[in-house]
Amino acid sequence: MRKLIYVILTTMAVALVGCVTINVYFPEAAAQKAADQFVGNVLNHAGSEAKPEVKQPPAPKDSGNHPSAMLLDLLIPSAQAAETPDIRIQTSATEAIRARMAQRFGGTLGQLLDAGAVGFTHDGMVAIRDAAKVPLSQRAQANAVVADENRDRAALYREIANANNHPEWESQIRATFARTWIEKARAGWYYQNAAGAWQRK
Repeated sequence: MRKLIYVILTTMAVALVGCVTINVYFPEAAAQKAADQFVGNVLNHAGSEAKPEVKQPPAPKDSGNHPSAMLLDLLIPSAQAAETPDIRIQTSATEAIRARMAQRFGGTLGQLLDAGAVGFTHDGMVAIRDAAKVPLSQRAQANAVVADENRDRAALYREIANANNHPEWESQIRATFARTWIEKARAGWYYQNAAGAWQRK
């Protein structure tokens, strides 16, 4: 009889844990909000050293005193956090990247974008669009600025994924930022559409 009760209890416990599946999905809305904040901050403070707004963490949700909720919190404490996904974008590394980007946008990169020589690519980077718009004597500098920007962008997407303990999110973060750079591009700047063709904003 004891063995039967033990088997039943074990089966129920396994079924309960099996029913409580937490899908660690990419929090698209939170990532979009984070990208809007970061990109807006870079473009609005281009060339300055202004500090970004500090995002306040959301207030914790009250899971209530329902016994099943308390049991779920005991079994899987992260279940409650999964209800309101958030994404962390402020680390010392991302702040250093933000400052360098703002400085480039306020300087050479901004001038290259204004001239139509450089544009935003559909994969979250920048590229020389029309080298003829850059004087020959300044092309090496333009290429260096584009390379520096792309190095920082790749590091940014990787850092955000790692800061959220989900390195597998890097490509989704990159895609979210790619859309945001294009959405927030200034009038007259160039960007690539999904097919890779250049268009002017």
